[in-house]
Amino acid sequence: MKKYENMLKEHSLKATYQRMSILSVLDKMGHGCIDEVYEKVKETHPTISLATVYKNIITMVENGVITEVPIAGLKSKYELKKDDHIHLICTECGDVKDADMDDKITQDVSSVANNSSFEAKSSNVNIYGLCKNCKGA
Repeated sequence: MKKYENMLKEHSLKATYQRMSILSVLDKMGHGCIDEVYEKVKETHPTISLATVYKNIITMVENGVITEVPIAGLKSKYELKKDDHIHLICTECGDVKDADMDDKITQDVSSVANNSSFEAKSSNVNIYGLCKNCKGA
């Protein structure tokens, strides 16, 4: 829990048990929508409300502790803030897997930004398709 406390303090947020529980759940899940996070947090903190989880997730997104992963046609998922990477998003089941951005992809993203006179601060690439399970179904 100390790691989550430090993450919050680095972003000038109080380390409340609600926030630390949300971070712990997201860390274990990898990616989760607000409803999924709420159900997991509720297992250890049965009195927590969905509104509290929602409010804290939004606050942590706004402060750069966690990242929103928008999924076309489905609820957004959230993850702990990480280095730039690729999201492989299944349009059928909504599963999200992470993949590393190699040097070539990083250079291509920087080139696109530079050619548009845009100063990129960070990037996450979303690739939509079918996961192994849905492709086989």
